[in-house]
Amino acid sequence: MRGPRETIGMNLATRQSLLLMSKRSCKSSQRKHLRRRATEILNRRIERLKEEMKEVSKEQESIRKGQREVKDKLEMVELECVQLRRETDFITQQSLNTQLRLSLMFQILKAREVNNFTQAAALTQILREVIAKQSKEE
Repeated sequence: MRGPRETIGMNLATRQSLLLMSKRSCKSSQRKHLRRRATEILNRRIERLKEEMKEVSKEQESIRKGQREVKDKLEMVELECVQLRRETDFITQQSLNTQLRLSLMFQILKAREVNNFTQAAALTQILREVIAKQSKEE
């Protein structure tokens, strides 16, 4: 490029074309700088997003692990619930059996009180059969 004194002797058209070329090269370098700046900003955003995605992945894995633990605990609670139902049913059945035996014994005592030994013998036989049947079931 020429210095300021050399441009004085040039005609107006030449000076304007030099000025235009100077502006263009300035705009071109400015564009390059802006493009480079935009690329840097974009790259920083991409890096930030990648780090955020890593954090989200870690959180999701933690959530999955927690869900697995909750699922395992829930299954254990359900198994305990089933076991408790079985035990409750067994206790209820035992209670009914005991109630039946007591009822038969009470009827036997009443029959003996009124000297009805035939009925007492029949009830005693029934009581023996009920006890034998309950023993086989257990």
